[in-house]
Amino acid sequence: MKLSVEQEKSIKDFVDEQGLTIPALRDDILDHLCCVVESELKAGKTFDQSLHEAISELAPNGLIDLEHKTFFLLNSKRIIMMKKLMYFIGFVGALTLTTGITFKILWYPGANKLFITGFLLLLLVFVPMLAFDRYKVAIAKTLSERLKIILGCVSGVIVGLSGLFKLMHWMGAEVLLLAGAFIFAIGYLPFLFFTMYKRALA
Repeated sequence: MKLSVEQEKSIKDFVDEQGLTIPALRDDILDHLCCVVESELKAGKTFDQSLHEAISELAPNGLIDLEHKTFFLLNSKRIIMMKKLMYFIGFVGALTLTTGITFKILWYPGANKLFITGFLLLLLVFVPMLAFDRYKVAIAKTLSERLKIILGCVSGVIVGLSGLFKLMHWMGAEVLLLAGAFIFAIGYLPFLFFTMYKRALA
């Protein structure tokens, strides 16, 4: 039994509503669902039952989850390299910062350079890379989820810099602290509690 125009449109609408961002994958899924549903209709099943079973078999956790897995497979080498680089920078930053703190306590030379280098590596390289990594995962999610990540990263970096400025007795620490606290309170917290509220309702 061949699918009617309305049935094809129904499948197409369902796939488009999922928000897939890879056009080739979207077309492949659409073709696959149409073929499976058409085959099941010939076996005597209803359209709704056939579509439901076809979707459950293809992507039990949803089409977006299928897209994430496809994206990872297509870019696995690049993603693994980026994650290696990100965590290596995080390790070097934490190691340098720890060494700098230890040197400062013991009054060893070079303490300030190590402390500042470690602090900046963590704040200006590792934290943004980590936030970008989380942002990519949240691309298919709601705008509030993405804004929460961006504003959280920005406020964290600014507050962290204010701490560094304060410890090193540099000018501008108070301005940075006020700016970071303002972004955190007015920008990050509303999105944090809004997403928590949405999850509680789900």
